[in-house]
Amino acid sequence: MRKLIITGAGLAILALSFLLSNFFKNSKKNPKPKETKIEKTVFVDVAQNSEIPVEITANGNLTAKNKVDIYSEVQGVLQTAGKDFRVGTTYQKGQTLLRINNQEFYASIQSQRSSLQNLIASVMPDIRLDYPESFEAWNAYLQNFDINKSLSALPEAKTSKEKYFISGKNIYTTYYNIKNLEVRLGKYNIKAPFSGVLTEALVTKGTLVRSGQKMGEFIDTSIFELPLSVSASFADVLVKGKSVELFNLEKTKSWKGTVARINGKIDQTSQTIQIFIEVKGEGLREGMYLEANVTTKSVSEALELNRKLLVENKSIYVVKNNVLDLITVNPVHFNENSVVVKGITNGEQIVSKPIAGAYVGMPVKIFSEKEQSDKK
Repeated sequence: MRKLIITGAGLAILALSFLLSNFFKNSKKNPKPKETKIEKTVFVDVAQNSEIPVEITANGNLTAKNKVDIYSEVQGVLQTAGKDFRVGTTYQKGQTLLRINNQEFYASIQSQRSSLQNLIASVMPDIRLDYPESFEAWNAYLQNFDINKSLSALPEAKTSKEKYFISGKNIYTTYYNIKNLEVRLGKYNIKAPFSGVLTEALVTKGTLVRSGQKMGEFIDTSIFELPLSVSASFADVLVKGKSVELFNLEKTKSWKGTVARINGKIDQTSQTIQIFIEVKGEGLREGMYLEANVTTKSVSEALELNRKLLVENKSIYVVKNNVLDLITVNPVHFNENSVVVKGITNGEQIVSKPIAGAYVGMPVKIFSEKEQSDKK
């Protein structure tokens, strides 16, 4: 009997404990979570439309406007011409670049001149008898004849009969053959066509030069050209004489150039047109890489923005009542890092720096420099 009473009391205590536990459990109320409003701080610019100049950015390598490849038209051994024929050597206009040994050829010309002198002397008696009015002119020509100098012009025949007589004696043919040889003799001395510098030297003193052999390259370092390929859509605004600003790769130096030539043909593959910028100045070298900014036209009522701000190349984010909104714009021209757009109302608060995870309706707070200074 006693065991039954103890067992019943134990079960009653357990049941009471269970009921009390459930009572306290149900009576506990969980606090409602507080709603937190997260606002991102954004940077904005107030839109102010203006006239934006559209610039074409292109790049290329400089080439000397005046450049010649030096070839030999005659054969012979190369001789000293006052300066060593080496890369980097400068020459003034008219100065001898190369001299080729011409002794053998010069002796041949002297022989031909002597033959002409003898030929004229042989017809002098006939001229005295048949053409006395021309005798003094031919006699003076013969007296001044020098086989060591270039031939002077033959006396002019006064009658057609005299002309046929001189021609029949083969004097004209011999004269013009010698003049042709004299022109060729001048090719043994190669002179600088303009002031410049030697950029390539393929021969040295004592080299046996053959006809048609390339001997070097000579350029004018005072003026250069920069060939650029630009979109054919700008062909109507690119004109000869237009000013162009050029920069080096590091953007540490700049030069002023002008549009010198414009190709009349558009490249069918790339739909670009080639223009040539003429430029002068210190520090320029052939082959130098330059970037050019060509101002083509101006767009009125437009803004220039960072390209990263464009959404799908047609929209940008603005702030309205402290929330983000997306407006459609009209991109007019794309530069390397910026874009010129139209369709933005003056006074619009444009987001000036990209926002990670941005969406329409996102609550934001506009960055204020005044608030930041007050906190400090």
